[in-house]
Amino acid sequence: MTDSGGCEGAAVSTEGPERTWCVVVPHHGTGARQARHWLADELAVVIPSGLLADLVAVLAELVGNAVRHAQPLPGGGIRVAWEIHNTPAGPRVRLQVTDGGALTEPRLRAIDPDAPDGRGLRIVAGLSTRWGIDRDGLGQNVWAEFEPAAGPVGTDAHDRSDLVVA
Repeated sequence: MTDSGGCEGAAVSTEGPERTWCVVVPHHGTGARQARHWLADELAVVIPSGLLADLVAVLAELVGNAVRHAQPLPGGGIRVAWEIHNTPAGPRVRLQVTDGGALTEPRLRAIDPDAPDGRGLRIVAGLSTRWGIDRDGLGQNVWAEFEPAAGPVGTDAHDRSDLVVA
């Protein structure tokens, strides 16, 4: 990701086939809403609508998890970044959420169908091509990547046979 000097809440764009943005949102429920709106506003004209819906859903889950389960970064925020690479098959996108870290690492959990929560990373795994966690001096980065040739990414969630929402 291109660093914008700490991503002080401003979008960053680079010339050429690669576009990179980075924003800082509050470590609060409003942060997830801000991140969703920034992503949708910035990418609406460059990403197909089905893929954009998947990106918004995944970003909401990642920021929501950071708010619920992790500490904020110094200054009280969460860094949200996305990167687009144009390929002949279509856009390749990487989302990344950086928080201050948590006592336990994010992981897929086995959940009871009646459980009120716990599906967030399963949604991320179902909609993205791959996802993972990196740690650095600030805390943890949870990321998700979307490849254009990976299959049904970019379709509406209700058309996805690999996603089961109980």
